[in-house]
Amino acid sequence: MLPAYAMTTYLLIKVVYNLSGMKKSVDSKFVQQEQATLGSMIGLYCHAKHNTHDGLCPDCQELFDYARERVERCLFLPDKPVCARCPVHCYQGSYRERVREVMRFSGPRLIFKDPVAVLRHFRLIMRADSEQVARLRQKMANK
Repeated sequence: MLPAYAMTTYLLIKVVYNLSGMKKSVDSKFVQQEQATLGSMIGLYCHAKHNTHDGLCPDCQELFDYARERVERCLFLPDKPVCARCPVHCYQGSYRERVREVMRFSGPRLIFKDPVAVLRHFRLIMRADSEQVARLRQKMANK
């Protein structure tokens, strides 16, 4: 039989572990949706601009890999704002311009390929900032 403090510690660790696992699954679902939307947009752009039929060209594949990594490492998960409204610009300047170009081209066309992703994106645009994002915006405004 375990002492009372050991049992309490064990239960606390178990609860924290389970809660972090649940949060991780919510985060990973959100990240997967974001990455799928990015993939759709970059695919539309690459097929139209670079005349690819199967997969992405090397430049677009590099951009997609970079964007996927940025989404996975976002500081604000799970309450991540859309990148255009984010107070932290985690993309390097050249990649940011390329993603803007892709989104400008693919955004209007995506409604025909993946309307659910477009609705999800609009919902994220309209969502209020999380506490963490709001604090950072306030801190930056006070500087």
